[in-house]
Formats: sequence, C-alpha cells, structure tokens
Amino acid sequence: MNHHSDPNQIDPTKTSKTLAIATFGNGCFWCTEAVFQSLEGVHKVVSGYSGGHVENPTYEEVCGKMTGHAEVIQITYDPAVINYEDLLEVFWYSHDPTTLNRQGNDVGPQYRSAIFYHDEEQRTIAEASLRRTDASDAWSDPIVTEITAFDRFYPAESYHQDYYNRVGARNPYCTFNITPKLMKVRRKFGTKLKREV
Repeated sequence: MNHHSDPNQIDPTKTSKTLAIATFGNGCFWCTEAVFQSLEGVHKVVSGYSGGHVENPTYEEVCGKMTGHAEVIQITYDPAVINYEDLLEVFWYSHDPTTLNRQGNDVGPQYRSAIFYHDEEQRTIAEASLRRTDASDAWSDPIVTEITAFDRFYPAESYHQDYYNRVGARNPYCTFNITPKLMKVRRKFGTKLKREV
C-alpha cells in the first residue's frame, strides 16, 4: 500500500450504490485496522469503541476496564467486491478467537473477540461462520467470540486512526505485532488484497 495516500479515501469510480458496515472487536485496533485496510472492496476503516455502557468513552477509560467497551474497528465495504463472509474469514484468521479477554500480551475485556452485527442477516452469517470455523481444524481450542447486536460506535481519538500507516515503522509494538500479522494475512488472502499503487 502506498503509505503516502489515505487508505480510507473512497474512490467514487470503484463504489457500488450500496456500501455496508461491519463492526469487529479482534484485539488492539492498531493491529486490526491495518489488516482490513489492505482488502480490496474495503473503503474505510475507523478505530473505535463498542459494546459498553458509557457514552463517549476515552481511550484511558476503556483501558481502565470500567466502561464495558471493546476496542473495535468499523469497516465500510462494498459487498459487490468483498462480502461479509469474506470479512469474517479474515477476522477469524487475523486474531486468536479462543482466548477470553486477551490477544497475546494485550489483556482485558477491551481486547475481547466480538462481532457486533448490524442486522439479522449479519447475525445469521456470523453464527454460521463461527460454527464452521469452530468445527474446522483452524483452532485447537473452542472459540469464545461473542456475537452481539450492534448498538453504538464511538470513534477513537484521532491519534489512533490509520496508526500503522502513520507510525508503524517508528513503533516497536507495530514492528513486533502488526507487521507479522499483515504478512500472514497477505500470504493467505493475496487474491483479496488491494493492488499496490
């Protein structure tokens, strides 16, 4: 991806009439934002918070584990190019859905694995995808991902947005955690990736 262009910039020539939204919690949003930005058909990825009970939470409050929110990404995508099942396949592959309230060294309910469905169709697809993935040999432990109706999404502070593309090379956390995750996803989902510009 060209790091000088905005990965969330929508190209009107590549947009169908109807875009859709998916909201996933799969660990630190710095990591997951970068993964989904690289997919063809994804127009925008916003890091934020969902699933809690406090209005307009701050990053510090969410990290304090008192708001009930998960770190999430909200994905605007073109279903004519990439469908919800495809996004879920990347979701399952790009984090560990078998660890409760934890992704690697990131521990706490804000890092829980969660799918916030926006309509009944998404709920049905997500539940079937979870059953299929759980029955496969993808993970040796049972999946603990919660599937919950979407309620509210609060965008995270501006310094969290597009984090890997802006800061990645200068932050050891990114080098250690995000770069290997991106390489893994690119190897498996090469045909679904945006072409380099």
